[in-house]
Amino acid sequence: MTNCFYVYLLASGPCGYLYVGVTNDIVRRVAEHKSGLIPGYTAERGIDRLVWYETHQYIDQAILREKRIKRWLRDWKFALVEKDNPQWLDLYGALQARAEPGSAGPTGLG
Repeated sequence: MTNCFYVYLLASGPCGYLYVGVTNDIVRRVAEHKSGLIPGYTAERGIDRLVWYETHQYIDQAILREKRIKRWLRDWKFALVEKDNPQWLDLYGALQARAEPGSAGPTGLG
């Protein structure tokens, strides 16, 4: 089975607070953010909308990309989201549906 690592951006709303993270299980991790049960930056600011993500084969690549994006200006992060998700839709529902048993996973391998 191929490993898959994700760099992702959460937002409180369009052009609102942002959070950049990295994980090997994006559905689980975003669910944790959405639950608000984990105290900290995202829970305090209502940052629970998955607005952008990308996949990486290797964890070191994903961590490097996360660190680079964290150093970007806010406007650059907004542009990254708006390029692929101009309406700032929450992508979590579609991602969660694809991850359910019997459906194709993020790599299309099921």
